[in-house]
Amino acid sequence: MDLTVYKKYRNLVSSFALSAALVTPAATMAGEVTLKSADGTVNLVGEFIEFTDNNYVIRTGLGDLRISASRVSCSGADCPDFGTAEADINIAGSDAIGTGMMPLLMSGYGAFLGAEATQTATGIDGQFLTEMIGDEGFGDPMGTYLISSSGSADAFTALLDGSAKVGMSARRITPDEARALRADGAGNMVSTDSEHIIAVDSLVVITHPDNPVKTVTLEQLRGIYSGAITNWSEVGGENAPITIVDRAEGSGTRGVFMNGVFGDQAPAPLSDTILVSDNNQMASQVNADETAIGYVGYAFQRGASALSLVNDCGLTMTPDAFSARTAEYALQRLMYLYTRDDTADEATMDFIHYAESAAADEVIGKAGFIDLGIDRRAQPLDGDRARALLNPNVDAYEGGFMREMLSQMVDYDRLSTTFRFRTGSQKLDERGLLNMQRLADYLETQEEGTKVMFVGFTDDVGAFDSNRTLSQSRAEQVRAELQSFAGDRLAGIEMATAGYGEIAPAACNTSENERQINRRVEVWIEAANG
Repeated sequence: MDLTVYKKYRNLVSSFALSAALVTPAATMAGEVTLKSADGTVNLVGEFIEFTDNNYVIRTGLGDLRISASRVSCSGADCPDFGTAEADINIAGSDAIGTGMMPLLMSGYGAFLGAEATQTATGIDGQFLTEMIGDEGFGDPMGTYLISSSGSADAFTALLDGSAKVGMSARRITPDEARALRADGAGNMVSTDSEHIIAVDSLVVITHPDNPVKTVTLEQLRGIYSGAITNWSEVGGENAPITIVDRAEGSGTRGVFMNGVFGDQAPAPLSDTILVSDNNQMASQVNADETAIGYVGYAFQRGASALSLVNDCGLTMTPDAFSARTAEYALQRLMYLYTRDDTADEATMDFIHYAESAAADEVIGKAGFIDLGIDRRAQPLDGDRARALLNPNVDAYEGGFMREMLSQMVDYDRLSTTFRFRTGSQKLDERGLLNMQRLADYLETQEEGTKVMFVGFTDDVGAFDSNRTLSQSRAEQVRAELQSFAGDRLAGIEMATAGYGEIAPAACNTSENERQINRRVEVWIEAANG
């Protein structure tokens, strides 16, 4: 281990006290153990001395090292035995949420309650316990929360067998999982009472920082992960074999990646693929190998090079917060918490309501995820959208509407809030109600007389004029629903609508998922210099 790493870990001092829910191990055990950091980049081997104040103390050739248990896991016969941690509320499932978001989310919830949130290790990899003490640590206990991180599928297994009250998932529940839970008395798992969106994430395709390739097409990604492309020179890089890093089948993160790249024709991992178990290991593996390629959640890039993607229609997609919030990046995903109707008590739902509210945005962003807040972005004449609207190769009739949209667009910024519709209907998707609340709160802060335009678009299925009429109708629907939802709160905001049908697509129209991205109502707001 180099001196920098030694100094980093030598100075780790935990600020947390060991929870009374855990059994304090004896301080006289001796034997060799291995302490491994959460990202897998550091392994410390030494003689176990003691466990005290939520710290491991081991003796190595560099001396006695004191290391926070919240940062490493212990393996070896002489690791301390913590017994079984018990909590008021068990939360289980996705490691992307449990490891990447929950520590900060729990701390933020404690601050929201005016409580001290004490987090302690349980001795089990991917698991920690949080205890809330009121009056910033001087009051009464307010509850304990046990977070167990593994995979998204485990969220629904834990909800089904009753071992958890909250399931964390980096993908939406499947119909089979929802039916199994409904049959067990859990209720409708895709209702707003049970399905809770707390953040947006982009899966970022990553390479080693020294790799010169910075952009790949989805077609090239399909070639790489199917084994058809095996050398970086085939995608504009150096003459070197491509090392593929992947997640095992059944991983929620892998499911989102494969669906975004291959649709429903995802291949199994190739025989020479390096399989890793979580996002941190993926980033660590790619950062250690100049020939590697992998994919991680937005929060887990850890210095790797993030690639821009070009879809099959030639649209370039950048994995940033705005494109994730608008759902216009091909590998975008939502982060969910799920609860059962029959077991979600008041304490559980209080935490859920905090996690999906604006109060949690700051800690979600600090954790590296993308909160559900609203971004504002200019629509310049030299941007990709404006250039596409100036396409001279369209017929004069459609071109007229494209020029009309361009003339309106230059006076407005675009908000990241985007409303989407199910196939052939005017029914908003599952994010609609949440978007209404966020948009109403945002517009309430704007100056009186601010102009807002709801701009509708469709996929390309159907006649051009029919689609334009449908897009106008959807824009009017969203405006009416917002006015009904907000009441007098937005009386000073000027609202208008427009519909442009299938022009200015945000995605290709070759699959149902892509067509759903194009069935949208955007929210434009008068430009700051307008």
